[in-house]
Amino acid sequence: MKLIQELQRRTPLGWLQLSHHKSRLLVALSGIAFADLLMFMQLGFQNALYDSNTRLNSVLLADIVLMSTQSRNTQNLSTFSRRRLLQAADIPGVKSTSAMYIGLFTWKNPQTHRKTTLQAIGFNPEEPALNLPEVNAQLDKIKLPDTFIFDRATRGEYKEAIKQIETGNPVTTEVDKRTITIDGLFKLGASFAADGTLISSDDNFLRIFPRQLAGSINLGLIYTKPGYDSKQVAQLLKYYLPKEDVRVLTREEFINFEVDYWKQESPIGFIFTLGVSMGFLVGVIIVYQVLSTDVNAHIKEYATFKAMGYRNLYLLGVVFEEAIILAMLGFIPGFAVPLGLYHLTRNATDLPIYMTVARALTVLLLTIIMCSLSGAIATRKLQSADPADMF
Repeated sequence: MKLIQELQRRTPLGWLQLSHHKSRLLVALSGIAFADLLMFMQLGFQNALYDSNTRLNSVLLADIVLMSTQSRNTQNLSTFSRRRLLQAADIPGVKSTSAMYIGLFTWKNPQTHRKTTLQAIGFNPEEPALNLPEVNAQLDKIKLPDTFIFDRATRGEYKEAIKQIETGNPVTTEVDKRTITIDGLFKLGASFAADGTLISSDDNFLRIFPRQLAGSINLGLIYTKPGYDSKQVAQLLKYYLPKEDVRVLTREEFINFEVDYWKQESPIGFIFTLGVSMGFLVGVIIVYQVLSTDVNAHIKEYATFKAMGYRNLYLLGVVFEEAIILAMLGFIPGFAVPLGLYHLTRNATDLPIYMTVARALTVLLLTIIMCSLSGAIATRKLQSADPADMF
């Protein structure tokens, strides 16, 4: 209570100095808002990158996933022998196994007739593999030859085609000179690597990928028996299956495997991280220029305070007060503008870019650090100022 009373009686010298030059204050707030905007957008794109490319990983029903050791991510999956699933079935705790085929292909948009890249997924319709109710309700459809169901969240112009499918009229198009039928819809979403997804049976998948053998699979899905820990079963599988051939991952590890690829191996992840750093650096420079100019403009007043007996700590507190005020006021427009830009980006690209509480708090903390760092640099001259030299 005593501290609060002292703060209430304290003259807000930092605010008075900032508000005295309103044009300078507006320039500083605009600079901070711009720096926050850069950080928000780069972090938003970065998380959209991770979220969009782990959608499939997140909806798998499997407890454990087998993949080739040569696979880099779900858009660049190598194959391994289907015999590994038969071997895995003998491990205690394994309830059942299933094969999944995944591949990127070029298809002709049935509405615009333009070619684009989609991801195809094939699995045994008798064994549901995805936690997508819309897909599981249409497993009988994908049993039919050359019949697929289409991701309604695919990036591109598909409104007329989707409307036609919704009314019960299948759509036909071409995949590698092969005619296929689209007779159902589901929602998964686009990613940075593919505009959308088609799902069908493993037989239909192999028809549009004739070079892939049925015995060479992209993912092995393993379901554990009730009461068994998937991590312990995964450890047994790692010991039993050849390490040079397959990688054994729990469902959580499979998601992290994808994120790690985009974070560490993909240049896109590095670019977004660099963008956040650049935004932070821009903010430091702008705030430093404002605070340095303010210190230089009031250097004689500060010298007078020192001559009156005020310590450097008090004067530094004034500058840091200005820095915190700039951080809080600049964050408001820096937070508001990205909300609209997130909405525009989401509608234009169909990427999952949303504002989160964690991201807002992260940028706010970075803003405070940014302004405090600028204040610390700007006060170097103030600390060495000698009142005798000022007059």
